[in-house]
Amino acid sequence: MAYMSQEGYDKLVAELHRLEAVERPKASAAIAEARDKGDLSENSEYDAAKEAQAHLESKINKMKLTIAEAKIVDVSRLSTDMVQIMSKVEMTNLANQAKMTYTIVSESEANLREGKISIQTPIAKGLLNKKVGDVAEIKIPSGLIRLRIDKISIE
Repeated sequence: MAYMSQEGYDKLVAELHRLEAVERPKASAAIAEARDKGDLSENSEYDAAKEAQAHLESKINKMKLTIAEAKIVDVSRLSTDMVQIMSKVEMTNLANQAKMTYTIVSESEANLREGKISIQTPIAKGLLNKKVGDVAEIKIPSGLIRLRIDKISIE
């Protein structure tokens, strides 16, 4: 089961619709065009088009599964007492006093540019259930970091 926001769910449904309505016909057209070029046994363009179609179908099927298993989180019922999925966490790295803010989201909604990290990441896992003022010691690939929770909010 994948917990996600209504916004994340809506984006996923829209992307699935785009893939099925726009990209799937493009892939079929590319295969038909390559097939028209003759001998399929030595037609690398045909092989590439078939491979691209298989990749697209795999992506569509994965998205359908994610949507089917999605559980939309009612953010109005969430608490800011401790860090949980959908929490926006403001924290300080105690090693260098750097301030950072992340929102903890589902795997499918993660987008580092928007400050949204997957609940599956080491940082998110280390922050879960912590309260304001707590220090989370988190093992990351480059070592151990200590993050002090400064504020928890819900967007």
